[in-house]
Amino acid sequence: MTSELVTGISELTTNDPERGGLLGRLTDAAIVVEAGTVAWVGRAADAPAADRRTDLGGRAVLPGWVDSHTHLVFAGDRSEEFEYRMAGHAYQAGGIRTTVRATTEASDERLRTELALRRAVARRSGTTWMEIKTGYGLSVADETRLARLAAEVTSDVTFLGAHVVPPDVDADDYVALVAGEMLDAVRPYCTWIDVFCERGAFDADQSRVVLEAGRAAGLGLRVHGNQLGEGDGVQLAVELDAASVDHCNHLSARDIEALGSSSTVATLLPACDLSTREPFPPARALLDAGATIALASNGNPGTSNTTSMAFCVATAVLQMGLTVEEAIWAATAGGAAALRRSDSIGAIIPGYRAHLHAIDAPSVSHFAYRPGMDLTYRVWG
Repeated sequence: MTSELVTGISELTTNDPERGGLLGRLTDAAIVVEAGTVAWVGRAADAPAADRRTDLGGRAVLPGWVDSHTHLVFAGDRSEEFEYRMAGHAYQAGGIRTTVRATTEASDERLRTELALRRAVARRSGTTWMEIKTGYGLSVADETRLARLAAEVTSDVTFLGAHVVPPDVDADDYVALVAGEMLDAVRPYCTWIDVFCERGAFDADQSRVVLEAGRAAGLGLRVHGNQLGEGDGVQLAVELDAASVDHCNHLSARDIEALGSSSTVATLLPACDLSTREPFPPARALLDAGATIALASNGNPGTSNTTSMAFCVATAVLQMGLTVEEAIWAATAGGAAALRRSDSIGAIIPGYRAHLHAIDAPSVSHFAYRPGMDLTYRVWG
């Protein structure tokens, strides 16, 4: 079994609470990796011997990004819709149906190839773990197909049959299909179930039916909520102990209090907020209330056509009022918490997966200090 000593680390972000501070940062650090696992972490002067040595020459290292919200199995282009929004028109959830048409018409091979390319681009920029949702099929056969393709590249596949109601279909009939035959078909490929609890999509009662059916089938719960206005998504997510409620742009004081006293992670999607021109979530109020937050890309063709977690981090710092440390934590350990994988990813701790991200900079502060720059030097994991 070959071991690798990674040294020459100017600043190491461990996210290990035992090392002090939010990020558990070390200077002049080293890591030993063995069989894809972190075997040792500490000061370079104390490093044990290893079979080979990699000297990073004074670069910073952090955990790989954990992108806990994406929609990457799709075909088609919605740049015209984007341009329409940028001309001042409001985002409407119905734009999803455009992607559904293009995706259902695409072959498996095309979808597989395009998904692999998107996943590769994300990894090259430091994303070592990614959740992927279905939701662009909206039929039993197509949702199953998307789940199967997503499962080829990630262990965190989310069933989002309840994305929107297909045209000319009764909403309650469609909910029954999602919670019944469709759920049974996708279940072998999925870890999670999600619902778009929002005006123009599914109301609270319909969302509850979907989530409770998913829970009964053994899936973890996720919710799209409070994106376009105050609604029931956050309260429903907290009540049902969902792992995450995502978007959270429009929160009441009651919503913030509920998230602050729960284990449900508030996943914030700043790239999407820029594209839809929705107000940014109240990140500072959430943190002050004791809530756990994550940052994710929401990579999708309509409202956030990016997988750049570095862009999300820079936006969170420069536009949402997070500190650099808070944003880095939210994009790594926060994402792991949103996927309930805090025991294995999102941190550089002995026994965790060796998902490492070395950057051409001496500190993680450069993600916000030099926004938009490609800082990734090397990725492990």
